Amino acid sequence: MSSSQRFLALDVFRGMTICLMIIVNTPGDSLHTFAPLHHAKWHGFTPTDLVFPSFLFVVGNALSFVMKKWEEKTTVYVVGKILKRTLIIFLLGYLMYWFPFITNDSGHWALSPVSHTRILGVLQRIALCYGVAALMIYFLKIRITLIISVGLLLLYWGLCSWFGNPADPLSLQGNAGLRFDLWLMGEPHLYHGEGMAFDPEGWLSTLPAIVNVVGGFVAGQYVQKKGKTYEGITHLLLAGFALLLIAYFWNFIFPINKKLWTSSFVLHTVGLDCMLLAAVIYIVDMQHKIRWTYFFEAFGKNPLFVYLVSELLATVLYMIEPSPDTSLYSWIYTHIFSFAGFYWGSLFFSICYMLICWSVGYVLDKRKIYIRV
Repeated sequence: MSSSQRFLALDVFRGMTICLMIIVNTPGDSLHTFAPLHHAKWHGFTPTDLVFPSFLFVVGNALSFVMKKWEEKTTVYVVGKILKRTLIIFLLGYLMYWFPFITNDSGHWALSPVSHTRILGVLQRIALCYGVAALMIYFLKIRITLIISVGLLLLYWGLCSWFGNPADPLSLQGNAGLRFDLWLMGEPHLYHGEGMAFDPEGWLSTLPAIVNVVGGFVAGQYVQKKGKTYEGITHLLLAGFALLLIAYFWNFIFPINKKLWTSSFVLHTVGLDCMLLAAVIYIVDMQHKIRWTYFFEAFGKNPLFVYLVSELLATVLYMIEPSPDTSLYSWIYTHIFSFAGFYWGSLFFSICYMLICWSVGYVLDKRKIYIRV
């Protein structure tokens, strides 16, 4: 099994994740977006809720290939590599939220205050989950890592039950994660998109998210051992179904919730990712139907950079105001895409925006430029 064969399904799966992530993050109008492209309001699950955990899953999947190379390196080299990558990705996420670093207050430009910059977020969670999972797998090997992963899911369940508001420990206002984040970071450093200070990528909910990376590692390691065989795909499908079954029953007492990143949500998403990865491997590597794959490969070969471009470009479009109180982002949607109808126009806007970001990945790939951290 050659390197190119081995990584094709991974690149495609990762590219599909980035593609959908950009579409759901940049609708023309968030108030007029089709329901499957919204996150669940609280408890529950939509296709959009699978996007972020899938990215963590492919991080673990890629880690399973890198770990072989690390066996020949010294411990100092490996630990340095892990910590460096963790720090850089975390810092990129922090700077992305701080961007454009300046603010206009009544016509006066000033440096955006660090005291009101969001500390955690998507890239920060990816960094922390990658760092912890990589160190566990490297030092403790996979069996002990799996035991710890089960312990993290049970521990998080306990923390949410014991330290949340006794009246409703899993509510937006009373969950333990919010209490911990407010105590540790303070309200100005949290996400305010829920109508109040609450960070869906908070410190406490990062604990179970680590298991998504571990799940991806185990799946990637299994694919390498069994190869692209019907037996291997069948086992991936069965493992995914088993995890879905456990998540289904756990949901009755610890509901599936993306914003709290509940333990049942972890099992549910890892189960779905195992089944989706099996499907991609079957189509790409066993049926050899690859004419459609390049589109997603362009995303998958520079995922971090393309994601950063998508977020920073959206910020710039919101900053530019062609008319008072109207951002260029909204102007483009209103004057070009809304004629297709509010909902379809919003979808067409996000697809076109995704294609612009794809073109960045396409140009980089054609020039053999692969930006690695």
